[in-house]
Amino acid sequence: MDKLIIKDLLVRGIIGINDWERTTPQDILINIEIKADLKKAGETDDIDHSVNYRTVAKQVIAHTETAQRLTVEALAEDIAKICLAQPGARAAKVRVEKPGALRFASSVGAEIKREAGD
Repeated sequence: MDKLIIKDLLVRGIIGINDWERTTPQDILINIEIKADLKKAGETDDIDHSVNYRTVAKQVIAHTETAQRLTVEALAEDIAKICLAQPGARAAKVRVEKPGALRFASSVGAEIKREAGD
């Protein structure tokens, strides 16, 4: 299956369980893979036959900036639903990370895979 990739989308938002995390926006790093049949888009050079990554990115940014989730797992689920709501999307892999959230680690996060109809 073909896939569309959005790599290292950096968004600021409220995420976390600590008091300071509930009031201070922090960096959230998002990686997305959307499985879809991209053959017709490649043959016709027509965006209407693809998943529009700009549309996906705008929706993910708007949601991440306002969702105020407690966990990266919940935000990843939200983003997977956004991806799978796109016409032609059959599956999505979403990774959500909080850079610098854990001492001695460059990032912490969660990665999920979901299919249309899950």
